[in-house]
Amino acid sequence: MRGRDEETGEFLGESRSQNRREALEILALGETLVDLTPAQLARLPIPEDLLPHIEYSKRITAHGARKRQLAFLAKHMRREDEATLQAIRDALSANSETSRREVAMMHRIERWRERLLAEGDSALGQLLDEYPQADRQQLRTLLRNAQAEKAKNKPPRAFREIFQVLRGLMLPAVIGGATAAHSDDDGELEDDAQD
Repeated sequence: MRGRDEETGEFLGESRSQNRREALEILALGETLVDLTPAQLARLPIPEDLLPHIEYSKRITAHGARKRQLAFLAKHMRREDEATLQAIRDALSANSETSRREVAMMHRIERWRERLLAEGDSALGQLLDEYPQADRQQLRTLLRNAQAEKAKNKPPRAFREIFQVLRGLMLPAVIGGATAAHSDDDGELEDDAQD
């Protein structure tokens, strides 16, 4: 019998089902790669011979043709060794973790902005306690302007500028490794906002 050990009768190698599962995993990885932006692709350790296939797959919009092209891309990816594919998977998971952290930081900045607009000087004082390098005068002016813009139904220029100022304050703290110190404050912000 083909695929079995003559003496014990046990199967040699992987089953067809296992091969199919691995092929579907590689196809899913290919679909993920096609959905990435060029900047995200540039950060991944993708072999040079796969890049044209990925780029070509991005251009195809017809459902059947796209499906065929993704299968063709997966065929080329199966020719790569497992270490290369695992390196791509690891880089993708690292990128998704970084993206999650960035989204969490943006939400934190948005909560601070909403809190500053709602509570005024008391929230500004707490922000200055946490970030003493912040410019009190600039933030007060922006808060006043944002409230005036909202009252007059003007475009939210100051509202956006507050976000940029807060982002400039908080991102260096994240890069410096201070995210753990601020994670407790997130819960307080949500509690304060609900009160």
